Amino acid sequence: MKGTWKTAMTFGAALCAALAVTPLPAWAASDEVPHIATRDGRHALIVDSAPFLMLGAQINNSSAWPATLPKVWPMMAAMHVNTVEVPVGWEQIEPEEGRFDFTIVDQLLEQARAQNVRLVLLWFGTWKNTNPQYAPRWVKLDNARFPRMRRADGTLHYALSPFGKATLAADSKAFAALMRHLAEVDRQNTVIMLQVQNEAGSYGLARDHSPEADAAFAAPVPEALRKRLGKPAGSWTALFGRDAELYFHAWHVAGYIDKVAAAGKAVKPLPMYVNAALPGDPFTWQDPNTYASGGPANTVIDVYKAAAPHLDMVAPDIYNPKHKAYLGFLDAYARPDNALFVPETGHAPEYARHFFAAMGRGAIGWSPFGLDPLRYRPSLPLRSKLDDEAIAPFAANYALFARMARVWAKLAFEGKVWGASEPEDPADGHKQVIPLGKYVATASFGSGDFGPTDPKGNAKPTGGVAIAEIGPDEYLVTGYFARVEFGLADPKAANLILDRVEEGTYDAAGKWQFLRVWNGDQVDWGLNFTAAPQVLHVKLASYPIR
Repeated sequence: MKGTWKTAMTFGAALCAALAVTPLPAWAASDEVPHIATRDGRHALIVDSAPFLMLGAQINNSSAWPATLPKVWPMMAAMHVNTVEVPVGWEQIEPEEGRFDFTIVDQLLEQARAQNVRLVLLWFGTWKNTNPQYAPRWVKLDNARFPRMRRADGTLHYALSPFGKATLAADSKAFAALMRHLAEVDRQNTVIMLQVQNEAGSYGLARDHSPEADAAFAAPVPEALRKRLGKPAGSWTALFGRDAELYFHAWHVAGYIDKVAAAGKAVKPLPMYVNAALPGDPFTWQDPNTYASGGPANTVIDVYKAAAPHLDMVAPDIYNPKHKAYLGFLDAYARPDNALFVPETGHAPEYARHFFAAMGRGAIGWSPFGLDPLRYRPSLPLRSKLDDEAIAPFAANYALFARMARVWAKLAFEGKVWGASEPEDPADGHKQVIPLGKYVATASFGSGDFGPTDPKGNAKPTGGVAIAEIGPDEYLVTGYFARVEFGLADPKAANLILDRVEEGTYDAAGKWQFLRVWNGDQVDWGLNFTAAPQVLHVKLASYPIR
């Protein structure tokens, strides 16, 4: 498919604006708290009594202050988000021990409601990227009361220890106070989810070597973990070998976070999750000293499931844009016992295509990091036209899904969605076959608008496709920079024909609004998606071979 976001988004942006989501009415106070529903190994985030798809964006770490928030909201509106992930630092709400100040929380609630978006609050407490930097001064500067991890030689590591009882008590108290405040002032559930800590664990240290940690490491592996993993009684080293320190550290960090989450859920039981700083790729073993050991990486999901029952999910922060790695991480976290949610992903344009792969795996939400005007990353140097150019592919994805977010979330909960993102490696081919039961769909990239040419791939990997079954022989189909062709799973059984292809949109109530029928040039060579945001309803039929 020819074209790029830079050359083709003028038309797309205009159409996105035309199809921009109609504002929802203000949310009424409700006794029903948002929650994660699970059925037949599939999951949905239930908000206002129905499945909800988070079209999210996470603001930069230092953007959640009164003076900077006014610069954030215009970008969120331009992106068509329905949910904003916002940090709340422990130091912001408890600058002095026992004295709580929720001014920033109240401002977030007021401004989010004015912008008609929901919030996910990110609790930066004991660990933020494994660091205690967001803990208040009275915590992070008192090593005697709030101990740090120790290396094997006894020297202090930078991260706070999961064996610090006073740290756990103080963090749990502060987090419970935050949740109590939400219970009092947010009856309409503007806040729909909480992240408990941020990328917990430790870099450069596979496990804590404090006296308490060494004593626990010498003890037998806890029964709850052994049962989860089907292991006999034994020591950490005997049962887990080279992963002994990794599993041990994850068990205790997860247990710590679980207690913080439990303290908050006792006050208001919103969904809660932890996010993971991942190893380089999901396929090769990596020394735990080289990534955030103890955090909820794909290597220790089962450990977290055993140690942290008060967490609704563990979630990957995906910063590897390579197709195989990205899909590998999605598949690792999309589990019958774990809802797929991507709370952070890269903000370079090459990440946008993977939104479609996440949607096809039934993700409850997806969120690029740092797409607000207060950037600092060298990958997005500040220049006059950067904002529109940087957010274009992400805004296009969200404009495409904004009106049908509830529809898609319901179909995903029913297990009727599929998706594909374009590979960047020619060796992976430029076609992906998507089994649909009776039918198959083939997504190809770089085929051109007309003719049976072999796909060559787009100039840059920008293509994505999303498909959902909406009825017998009927599918919702959408995407960018891709061609979709349908076939029968058994091509010898009959001849396939396109009964009807409608282009349309959804209204604010999720009802299909017909625009036109595609025929002739629009279907003769498959369904070709360019930069224009187009949603199709495709009705398939067949007739006998003889």
